[in-house]
Amino acid sequence: MTRKFDHLVLPVNDLAQARGFYERLGFTTTPDAQHPWGTSNFLVQLQGCFLEVLSVTRPELIAPAAEGHFNFGAFNREFLAKRQGMSMLVFRSDDACSDQAEFTAKGLQTYAPFDFQRQAKLPDGREVTVGFSLAFVTHPDMSDAVFFCCQQHAPQYFWRPEYQRHSNGAMACSGVTMTAAEPAAFSEFFAKLRNCEPVATAANEIVCGPQSDEIKVVTPERFGELSPGNRVAAGACFAAFRIVVADLAATASLLQDAGIDARRHADGLQVGADQAFGVTIEFVASGQ
Repeated sequence: MTRKFDHLVLPVNDLAQARGFYERLGFTTTPDAQHPWGTSNFLVQLQGCFLEVLSVTRPELIAPAAEGHFNFGAFNREFLAKRQGMSMLVFRSDDACSDQAEFTAKGLQTYAPFDFQRQAKLPDGREVTVGFSLAFVTHPDMSDAVFFCCQQHAPQYFWRPEYQRHSNGAMACSGVTMTAAEPAAFSEFFAKLRNCEPVATAANEIVCGPQSDEIKVVTPERFGELSPGNRVAAGACFAAFRIVVADLAATASLLQDAGIDARRHADGLQVGADQAFGVTIEFVASGQ
């Protein structure tokens, strides 16, 4: 079965500034939460997937590197030393330990499974404990991109309808775009990662997964055609994500009223990486 999106990790330098921007985009955001390894976040919950906007707020808590273990705090600290943007794509999991074993058996670069808990604040102000198990995968030619599976141990506390209602009509995250000089070079990697064969739609791009959870890898030149005026970082990296909304015209009106420069392109609206903290955000209508 093809692995489904769980969430996107979006590192920023200033969490409060990013929250203001995402709320101007029309998203409902959760209260800040802290990780025990020095990062803090807020979330945008969608249908079955969420955005994790994250910053390094207590660098003194980031642990030293340990052989065989992925260092979440250190990776995002080093990412932010270069730029803001999207650093990680996360897949939903029912058993992170089994996922890690499967990835290892397939010859992917894996790490010891990782378990943690943190406090979460509910809409009524109560604090509860939520827990997660993670299975990380990296690729030696993707130094600025990480993938992992996330198993939730208290989903009844995590997912809240109050946090999933957005004034911009956002419903789901349906796609992520990466850039790489040679997209086809990563076909085997994504086939093993997602349990589906990528399709080469052209010489300069591959697509992996269904339209509801699509990973597209394109050349920087092709990305310039898909997202005119948006720059991308060097190397294989995440460049954009796509949000499905109920009414694109209503979303366009909201963004205009908020003073957001949203460019119409193809069948959607694009908010450029220069505004959106290093990653291009595309809004498309439901059914597209």
